[in-house]
This record gives sequence, C-alpha cells and structure tokens, in this order.
Amino acid sequence: MGLLEISGLLLLLLFALLAGGVWIGIALLATGYVGMQFVGGNIPAGPVLATKIWGNSASWELAALPLFIWMGEILFRTKLSDEMFRGLAPWLNWLPGRLLHVNVLACGVFGSVSGSSAATCATVAKIALPELKKRGYNEKISLGSLAGAGTLGILIPPSITMVVYAVAANVSIIQVFLAGFLPGLLVMVLYSGYIAAWSLAYPKESPPPEPTMSFREKLHESKQLIPLMFLIALVFAALMSGWATATECAAWGVLGSLAIAWWHGALTKDSFWQSVMGATRVNCMIMLILAGASYMSTSMGYTGIPRELAAWVDSLKLSPYMLIAALTLMYIVLGAALDGISMIVLTTAIVIPMVKQAGFDPVWFGIFLVLVVEMAEVSPPVGFNLFVLQTMSGKDSNTVALAALPFFFLLVAAVAIITLFPSIVMVLPQWFYPS
Repeated sequence: MGLLEISGLLLLLLFALLAGGVWIGIALLATGYVGMQFVGGNIPAGPVLATKIWGNSASWELAALPLFIWMGEILFRTKLSDEMFRGLAPWLNWLPGRLLHVNVLACGVFGSVSGSSAATCATVAKIALPELKKRGYNEKISLGSLAGAGTLGILIPPSITMVVYAVAANVSIIQVFLAGFLPGLLVMVLYSGYIAAWSLAYPKESPPPEPTMSFREKLHESKQLIPLMFLIALVFAALMSGWATATECAAWGVLGSLAIAWWHGALTKDSFWQSVMGATRVNCMIMLILAGASYMSTSMGYTGIPRELAAWVDSLKLSPYMLIAALTLMYIVLGAALDGISMIVLTTAIVIPMVKQAGFDPVWFGIFLVLVVEMAEVSPPVGFNLFVLQTMSGKDSNTVALAALPFFFLLVAAVAIITLFPSIVMVLPQWFYPS
C-alpha cells in the first residue's frame, strides 16, 4: 500500500472516530497505533507508545502548562473583573467609544494572566455587559468587542495555547511568548481603532461622556489593580531578561496569584480547592490530547507521510504567501468543527515541514497559528467565545456571531500584516535570543 493510500486511510479512521464521539486524545492514540502497523522493520507499536507518551509527559517545559492554568483559575475566583472595569474606565473616557475600550484593555490585562480565551471572555463579560447595558451602550458592538477581545487570552503571553504549540513543534516556549507581545498589541490597536471608527460613524449610539475625574481620583479608582500589574510586570521581566525559565515564571505567577487572592480576601479553603480541581480537569484534558498527538506524530514520522507531503507541497511551487493563504483557509474550515488546541495538535506534525520548506520560522508560525485559532474562537458553530456570550447575554447564536463578524475580519487583517511584516513577530525573540 502506497503512502497516499495509508494517509487517506488514517485520516478516514481519525474522522470516523471523532464523528463517533470518541475523545480526541483517544482517537489520536488509536490512529497512531493503526499507523504503526504499516511501518516496516518490525518496530513494536506498544513500546513506542509507552516511551513516547512518557517522554513527552515528563517534559520540564510542559510543567509550565498546569501552573499557568492554575494561575488563571486562582485569579478567576477573585474580584478582579469588578475592579478591573472600575480601574480602567476613568482612563478611557476621552476616546471615541469610551467604555467600550475597557473590553479590549481589560481582556488584554486579564489575558496576560489567565492564558485562556474562554476564561478571559467570561471574566470580563460578567461585569462589562451589565455595566455597558446600564450606561446605554449599543449591545451589538458590546457583544462583538467582548467576543473579539476575549481571544487576547491566548495571544498575550503567558498562553496555554502557546505552550501546547511550543511542545508540539519542539520550539522554545520563551521565544514563542516573546513573539506574542507585539502581535497582541497590534490586535488590541486594531480592535480599539474599529471601536473608535464605529463610534464616530454612529455618534447617536454612544451615551454621553462620564463625569470627568482628576488624576488623583483616577489613581484612587485604579489602586486595586496595582498588585496585578506588579505580578504581570514581574513575570514578563523574568521572561524577557532570562532570569527564569517559563516554568519558573509560572511557579512565581501561581505564588503571586495566591498572594493577590489573599489580598482581595478571596483565598478561602473552598476557592483554593476549586482552583486546584479546575486546573486539574483542564490540564488532564490537554495532556491526553498531547499524548495522543505525540504518538500519532511519531507514527506518521515512521511512515514517512510528513516528508512526502512536504515534498508534494514543494512540487506545487506555491509561493510562501500562497501557502499561508491556503493554510489560513484550511484552519478557518477546521475551526468550524474543532477547538483551538485540537487544531494545533492534529496538524502541527504535518504542517511544520511545509512551512519550514517555504522558509518560515517555526516561532513566527506559532503566532500565525494562534491568530487563526483566535478566528476559530469567534466563528460558528464551535466558537467558544460565542458560546460564552450567548449564555451570558441570553441572545441567540446568530446575533452574537454577527456582532463578532467585524472582529473576525480584523484578525484576518492581523494575519495579513504579520505575513507581510514578519519582523513584528520576530523582533523580540531575535533581540533577546540572537542566533
């Protein structure tokens, strides 16, 4: 049987298992095991399975994953969302769109400590939606900006999705983190720019400005955010200076988040236990998927499918831009059926050889991949942020999806910008880690 027939059979098996409701991690393991049966040389599938899963699960770099998840779970149970809205609102009253910009900035701030898109969207929306509705802001732009800005949780480091990609692609976690800073700022500027332009185009949809505050009053409203900002600055400084690895920074982040929860009076026995169990559930799900993906990647490596696929793509003589356009369309389609982490682990082993062949840096491609995963978060029918906002607002899925559509296209624009100007992504990793 040729490689084309083998790859078709394995893909058919994987899709059949997923369509049958089998867990993604188990489906990947089963597909990898079947793939090993086509490998010559009597390579034992069982021992390879055991050693590969153990080797990937025992990775020191992967230890950052449960710690960052736990850090977000701890802060999720504080009064952070209420104080963030109060603390940021006075500083944004002068911009067209006024308090709508709080959605973007608050999601950026919380995203830098949560690492999760859904958690960021839910946390900020819980306080922002009632406040914006009470003040008379247009509900459509409120929902759309929250759906789009919630995706910043996986783009602004530290990010769970970035850790998963770095482990799957065997690249430096810290370099991927550094690469996410400027694109994260770019997306925030695009979102705020759209909100400002929309507000200028529809001035009657914005309520009158809030009462002005003195500088001292603004500082007083923002004082509760000081511990959080200090924690973010500490983690970022340690990462960028090389004082600590990503795993060590995650450990400091957990310690700092426990201190903030204690400071806010939210650190109780129940909240502590809930944060541990919440982090455990999410981490077990991700680890099972990563284990299955690593075994399937090894299986495909033995069969030679990725090498042949990369050679086939090379034979098409696609330009690098055409390849990125094709991959963007592919991931948009996949995003209609899969969550972001599944998209990454299912495709990384196949796609990385292609992008390397086309001359793209794997660190740059990680940020591209995070951006297209963000598109999946705001596109139906499996957009997690759409589910969150549909539940919290009581609106139907079509209303929320249409509200998020402009922000989906802004993410497409961000992908185009970093493709045309890759230095936006690579300048910080190359500055701190020159080759």
